[in-house]
Amino acid sequence: MIALNNDINDAQLQKLPIAIIGGGPVGLAAAAQLKNSGQNFVLFESAKEVGANILSWGHVNLFSPWEYNIDKVAEKLLRAAMVEIPNKELVPNGNEIVHQYLKPLAELDGIKENIHFNSTVLAIGRTGLDKTKTLGREKLPFSIQVTENGQFKSYSARAVIDASGTWHNPNPVGSGGIFAIGELENRKYIHYGMPDIKGKALETFANKSILVVGGGHSAIGSILALNGIAKEFPNTKIHWVLRKERVEDVYGGQEADEFKSRGALGIAIEKLVNNGIVEVHTPVHINEIRKTINGLLIRGTKQDNLFLLGGIDEIISCTGTRPDFGFLREVRFEADSFLECVPALTELIDPNIHSCGTVRPHGEAELRQVEKDFYIVGMKSYGRAPTFLMATGYEQVRSIVAHINGDHESAKNVELHLPETGVCNSGLIETVNKETNCDTSCGA
Repeated sequence: MIALNNDINDAQLQKLPIAIIGGGPVGLAAAAQLKNSGQNFVLFESAKEVGANILSWGHVNLFSPWEYNIDKVAEKLLRAAMVEIPNKELVPNGNEIVHQYLKPLAELDGIKENIHFNSTVLAIGRTGLDKTKTLGREKLPFSIQVTENGQFKSYSARAVIDASGTWHNPNPVGSGGIFAIGELENRKYIHYGMPDIKGKALETFANKSILVVGGGHSAIGSILALNGIAKEFPNTKIHWVLRKERVEDVYGGQEADEFKSRGALGIAIEKLVNNGIVEVHTPVHINEIRKTINGLLIRGTKQDNLFLLGGIDEIISCTGTRPDFGFLREVRFEADSFLECVPALTELIDPNIHSCGTVRPHGEAELRQVEKDFYIVGMKSYGRAPTFLMATGYEQVRSIVAHINGDHESAKNVELHLPETGVCNSGLIETVNKETNCDTSCGA
């Protein structure tokens, strides 16, 4: 912790660390890039370990092999430390990403001593100035307020890279992006994200009437996993609510997908739907969730008519995530009005137009904010767009660190190969011929 006043000179400012918010894959890639270039940094992670969000879906396999999930500079540092690199052709699950890659990376000298665990960032601003003040702003360090192991602390930094992600901030079940009536009151029956249906959450879902909400890979994967347990627990009933006009719209690229396991997702769910194993309700917009003596009653609209679905025991909500900008209140930043992404990315990542594989490479120039030396990266830079891949985040931070190092040519030279896809949302699947859950890595 460094105490400063407003009279700091440029030499003093340059000695301050670069702050990274978030200890996931992209935050740690930023740390690796900064360590490799000899830059001083500090990383704040709200959990007790790196990759905590990924561990919440650790049972899930990614669609993409290790080739797309390891940052190149991080790999170089790991190899130099004699850490074994996984086979690039194999497809990892979330636990393997954390234990075989992120944790060894976080343990490297030059990185581990700069990570602050159990550290929740409360606010970021410029030292001594609120966001309305302009004069001399760019010459002041950032002030970062943190609760660290229950204690309030303040840190100073010369730049900030916000890689805090969106996983911890799920969208509501309710239509229109707002909570359904009764959603908060009945939250103990609602599971946001990707529960371990075949593992620790088995008792919660076995022989229950389950409603899955959402039209992405995580919704499809949850349905496939529920179908897997229904073979042993035949009273398991699966309902699927989508907002799309047709269920066929979620089947994706199937055989044309460059990731075969992701293509298998569409093939598998189409088979279940055609066989009547899952009861599909679409297009439905949920407005109310009410607890009754017979279970949850779902109320909404279906093609402008009243929709009622009763007897639901549990809800799995796979409606995506959104960024949390609360701690950035005193930072001058911009977000797109409908995607809540970094504005320059809107046309590149709009999910109405693009899948993961059609997102063009981008770097520091596109991520640059009004506030000098402040960047939002990773999944948070995409806002509500579900088309993010870890490899994209790695290239983002490579470009930003190159710019910070004064290598502007390298910062502009952004190159990235991504596989072509059909639909691309974060989620899990169970392939037709292998009991494996798969994630697109969009949500990593």
